[in-house]
Amino acid sequence: MLVSRNWLSEYVSLSAPTAEIAQRLTMSGLNHESTSAVGADECIDLEVTSNRTDCLGHLGVAREIAVLYNVPLQSPAPAPLETTEQINSVFQLRVEVPELCPRYTARLIRGVKVGLSPLWLRERLETIGVAPINNVVDVTNYVMFECGQPLHAFDFSRLAGQQIVVRNPRPDETMIAIDHKAYSLLPGMCVIADQEKAVAIAGVMGGAESEVSEQTRDVLIESAMFQPLSIRNTARRLNLHSPSSYRFERHLDPRGVDWASRRCCELILKIAGGQLLSGCCDAGSAPPASTPITLRWSRISQVLGIEVTPEFARQTLLALGLESLTEQSDRWTVVPPSWRPDLTREIDLVEEIGRIYGYDRIPDTVAVPMAASYRTQRNRINQKIRNTMVSCGFDEAMTPSLVPDIWANAFSPWTAQSALVSNQPMLGVLEKASQNIGAVNQARRSLVPSLLEAKRINEYRANTEVELFEIAKVYLPQADRLPHEPWMLAIVSSRSYETVKGVLEEMLRILNPEFKIVAQPCEETLLDVSRSAKLILADRVLGWLGQVSTSGRKQFGLRQSAVVAEIDLSSFDENAILIPRQRGISEYPAVTRDFNFVVDESVSWSALEDCVREAAGELCELIQYRETFRDAQKDGPLRKRLLLTVQWRSPTGTLTSAQVDGFAQRIIDQCNLQLSASLVA
Repeated sequence: MLVSRNWLSEYVSLSAPTAEIAQRLTMSGLNHESTSAVGADECIDLEVTSNRTDCLGHLGVAREIAVLYNVPLQSPAPAPLETTEQINSVFQLRVEVPELCPRYTARLIRGVKVGLSPLWLRERLETIGVAPINNVVDVTNYVMFECGQPLHAFDFSRLAGQQIVVRNPRPDETMIAIDHKAYSLLPGMCVIADQEKAVAIAGVMGGAESEVSEQTRDVLIESAMFQPLSIRNTARRLNLHSPSSYRFERHLDPRGVDWASRRCCELILKIAGGQLLSGCCDAGSAPPASTPITLRWSRISQVLGIEVTPEFARQTLLALGLESLTEQSDRWTVVPPSWRPDLTREIDLVEEIGRIYGYDRIPDTVAVPMAASYRTQRNRINQKIRNTMVSCGFDEAMTPSLVPDIWANAFSPWTAQSALVSNQPMLGVLEKASQNIGAVNQARRSLVPSLLEAKRINEYRANTEVELFEIAKVYLPQADRLPHEPWMLAIVSSRSYETVKGVLEEMLRILNPEFKIVAQPCEETLLDVSRSAKLILADRVLGWLGQVSTSGRKQFGLRQSAVVAEIDLSSFDENAILIPRQRGISEYPAVTRDFNFVVDESVSWSALEDCVREAAGELCELIQYRETFRDAQKDGPLRKRLLLTVQWRSPTGTLTSAQVDGFAQRIIDQCNLQLSASLVA
């Protein structure tokens, strides 16, 4: 925000040097960027945070200075003279989209003489880098930079039907703006139109056809409120930004609409002449009343750590524009001014008192009572998983929440519902992405496609060993309800299918040693049918694991094989053991046995593993897959051999050969009984 020192001096006495004023403003929240001399004036560049829209005008900055230096603020009280002719007799106003334009006001001045602005007005605008145009347009700019409320002036004679309609664009409607460029008006935007056509893009820029020129005699002054998100989206979609749109994208003072309109008309009458018709066309709802806030005197010292007297707090808040409602011995209830929508809580008032008192005056050693924060169950689970993945050699990735349609449909195991579509696609987030991916506007239903794209980019850069994981939310649509947003863990790895499965098993063991995965056949087309599985935990779908199929690799442009997994972390919310538990390590040696079973082709490794684990007994410490071997001549068609190793260890003594032989025989018997498995001699 650029402000003029001479301009500020019209509202508040400036006896201190500019450097001192800039320093005081910085310490109170308006960071000073620079000061430069412009003729006999000085231009002060201040950084205004998004919550302080009241300081997007000279009056707001002057109010801050008045409070900091405890001097009076001289704010204009516009009261333009009106004729007896009523504006309603010659002009009509209709708002068709009140959700986009909560309030629209218009005043009409007849018989103006458009020309060069007086020197004082030109100097004010030139100091802050605004080029003068003519006296009418300059006044609208002056008032905007004075109070922060944007305005617009129309040549009334160029408005067809002598009316204004605030509406959505018509199909394929275009408009030439005052920058003399044509813009396509898209659905969902808000436009200002006359009886025939659009004459302005609401809150962003006016149209060239109705702009004020030297031939203009009658001027319609617009002062309105627009929905901030609508203006922000419009400015971005058209890549058209202006000082007006910058302000309308934020929450302005709703009671400043009429003040700015009266102030603008008063200055135009003074500078350009003319007659102001009586009344104001005002469409929309009245500004809402501010919600009272109660401040406890004791809370000030608790938060700031210093003693601030109630008298100073009262004086500060009244000077900032708050109104007293009720006062008791230990608390004070006030009503924030309409230009401070950021004041909604008690802590906001404490912050106001602190910044005006001066944070630089608060000693570093003050004792401020604090309450220890704590991590939620979700945070603790995520951190355990994160630590496990990093210790297993994976790097954490962060990918965008929006993906192109081709990715969204490539892998969506959690829902068959169509993905949510954002009306604001992401731009510039995919580096050297695959060709013909389309708009990046689909809310992801899986993390896997984004990680596969990350692997492709790494391969493109000759990083062949890609081990990535991501913990983030996906967005699963639900009919007539907000989307379900579960936390997911996704993995992409250059390692083998068995290795990634082992990583998942280790993660589950750390979360709860009792967790046991059951693998079922998987039908996801992205994954290889022979090396993939749907993972079940306690009769609930935990996730999917598999090697990317040949067609999947081609679709994502991968040069090398990849194994992916995606786990629903909500499965752990109730059963994860987050307190570390110690278990003694046996000092006795382990004993192992190798088994080579011949089974039917339909018998999965997980089924054989479950059977072996059940038969091996409590002393079983490890079951390790070794190899799969097929020989139709020796074992017959549709038969295969599964080689595995089982390890036992006792915490109380060395196991004897007889004991281990008994365990082994039980395994052989149960596998034969349950799976018709025969042991290769």
